[in-house]
Amino acid sequence: MNALSRRIFVLVGLVLIPRLLFAQASITGTVKDPSGGVLPGVTVEASSEALIEKVRTAVTDGTGQYRIVDLRAGTYTVTFTLTGFNTYKREGIELTGSFTASVNADLKVGALEESVTVTGESPVVDTQSVRRQTVLSNDVIGSIPAARAYAGLMMLIPGTVTQAGGNLDIQVTPGMLVFGGAGGRNNEARLQVDGLNTGAAFNGAGVSSYVPDIGNAQEIATTSSGGLGESEVGGPTFSIVPKTGGNSLKGSIYQSNVTKGMVGDNYTEALRIAGLSTPGKLFKLWDTNIGIGGPIVNDRLWFFGQFRDEGSHRTIPGMFANANAGDPAKRTYLADRSRP
Repeated sequence: MNALSRRIFVLVGLVLIPRLLFAQASITGTVKDPSGGVLPGVTVEASSEALIEKVRTAVTDGTGQYRIVDLRAGTYTVTFTLTGFNTYKREGIELTGSFTASVNADLKVGALEESVTVTGESPVVDTQSVRRQTVLSNDVIGSIPAARAYAGLMMLIPGTVTQAGGNLDIQVTPGMLVFGGAGGRNNEARLQVDGLNTGAAFNGAGVSSYVPDIGNAQEIATTSSGGLGESEVGGPTFSIVPKTGGNSLKGSIYQSNVTKGMVGDNYTEALRIAGLSTPGKLFKLWDTNIGIGGPIVNDRLWFFGQFRDEGSHRTIPGMFANANAGDPAKRTYLADRSRP
């Protein structure tokens, strides 16, 4: 294998391995005839704007069962066709996270051109799994008043615990937060991006200083129990599913800023007497988030790109700039109390 072939192999692996690891949504069910007998050989099509190929197909087996897997989050229409029977169509199937929707069909004898369309409530109970999962859509992520970081959303997930008393109520700026689930170790949770673990090899290997961009996530799926092979531990998983583009050009811009004039303090004379000479001050805080996606070739190739710039400038109580900085004749630290 030459060098170019090895590079291509590694690139394909980096693209496909996360897709294999992350358990996406699926549609399954059984097809029967009017007498209640199962129907093998029925063509089942799941169509949605969320699929780049638009339609994904399966065929019922000898027991009349089918399964369509690896489906992106979105709204689906399921169509059942078999020669000698009416076409049966079920609309409005909502899929999120790794939810498995059970969609059964009873085909009536008739011409293939005749169709029966059923529109009703989408299945809300996953009868195929014991997994306990909470899914936050992009609309929810964009509307709640929280920092655009995974730790800023954990307050919405019941049973989440943090390590060493980490703050779970408010996170002003994005940052790393080691977390776990109720009843287990507080560092055995896993942070994933499209099924790929982003943890570093320390403190449980669940998280790292890498802070994923959740503002441009299509959804966030959190599993608190009943997981299968997505993680090597028993703690919860927090999986961020990024956007993938589409057949129309769309984008979003998010901007938040805080300046020192917008922040108060509780510095009192009692604190000064106790030894706190200068309180901590926030000079500025910002988060700029831009995302854009669309087609390169309709129904064939999409793109999505994102940009983020975030940070904060603040002082630390009791720390000051070095008055001797820049003076080659002085190698000691001298606090410049005019520059906290």
